[in-house]
Amino acid sequence: MVAAPALHRYTLDNGLRVLLAPDPTNPVVAVSVHYDVGFRSEPEGRTGFAHLFEHLMFQGSESLAKLEHFRVVQSSGGVFNGSTHPDYTDYFQVLPSAALERALFLEADRMRAPKITAENLANQVEVVKEEIRLNVHNRPYGGLPWILLPPVLFDTFPNAHNGYGDFSHLEEASTEDCASFFDTYYAPSNAVLTVAGDFEPDQARELVRRHFGDVPARPRPERPSFAEPVLTTERWAIHRDPHAPLPAVAIGYRLPDPAVDLGGYLAAVVLGAVLTDGDSARLQRTLVQRDGLVVDISAGCGLMGDPLDARDPDPFVITAIHAADNTARAVLDAIDSEVAELADNGPSAQELAGVVARWRAGSHRERDRVATRALDLGSAELLFGRPELGVELPELIAGVTAEQVAAAAATLTPGARAVLEVTPGANA
Repeated sequence: MVAAPALHRYTLDNGLRVLLAPDPTNPVVAVSVHYDVGFRSEPEGRTGFAHLFEHLMFQGSESLAKLEHFRVVQSSGGVFNGSTHPDYTDYFQVLPSAALERALFLEADRMRAPKITAENLANQVEVVKEEIRLNVHNRPYGGLPWILLPPVLFDTFPNAHNGYGDFSHLEEASTEDCASFFDTYYAPSNAVLTVAGDFEPDQARELVRRHFGDVPARPRPERPSFAEPVLTTERWAIHRDPHAPLPAVAIGYRLPDPAVDLGGYLAAVVLGAVLTDGDSARLQRTLVQRDGLVVDISAGCGLMGDPLDARDPDPFVITAIHAADNTARAVLDAIDSEVAELADNGPSAQELAGVVARWRAGSHRERDRVATRALDLGSAELLFGRPELGVELPELIAGVTAEQVAAAAATLTPGARAVLEVTPGANA
């Protein structure tokens, strides 16, 4: 197994977990903060709140006026962003290494006290609503699969609801709601700070203490169980999409819990690659190239397209756009046939070697970006307590056997899945 780069892990007195990953290769540094709160943590009646709050965290803080965070980063030659996921919200910035203290100050300042005002809230509600219109309401296949499939696949509110949010819920949000959300979930003890790139660890440790050490400690919120009943029948729902040029289908299956059965989860990762990754993949060859049954197909772990990006429960998802003269059931039958063949005989050695080669190349390419390294380390620490997981993955993937992939394929049965059929045309 490839050795992980030097990684320093420690915890401040206020509970903030800190990861330092020095790498002098390039004179840049990335600083990220992951908070243990995502779509699944939203209260009922406040759908979209976690994502809305991500927006509010950019609207000024204790020492900085609105838009000042933007100006400080951009005038230093840096970039920044944030994103909301099922189980966490992250924030990051990449700056020249000489500006490390600036980045730490910015993140500590908004961890201490973001500027939550009625004006900022109203403004960001409208921004989020426009984002939803652009990415969901007015886009072909908008929300497929991450918004549209969960209500079919899951039973409980945390797992099934729309993480982008209902407009009425967003509009009803108050500054009191925001203050309570911040006090509960944005505590130092509920966060992971990661610094990756060109810096001296001892200097970084001192800067982290200087800027984050006096952020007031608050109790870490108890994480509720998001356990979900296992599917025992095939569920089917239809969604009409007025912008879709062709029909589509999304299929969801339950995955093993990676915290308990990482090997079983990684076998599903390899299975997804064998099925649809590249022109020579099973479903690409048969359904797209040979039969012309579908025009596009993908398979993999996670609602948002990235494996190991959420805790259990997490789905294995197959999404296909198919020709208008074919039915969703015909597409499912063809997929089932290929999956059954894999369950019976497993993938070939050549297929496994191709998956491993592509995974290694993609991993090295992505981890060459300092922002990716910081975000991977922080999310793996937050979700699984294993920040090294991203570095280890290429070799872990290489260790998956044909028998494990066959066993993963055998779990994708019609009697344990959710199917969302997307049909062109307006809702009746």
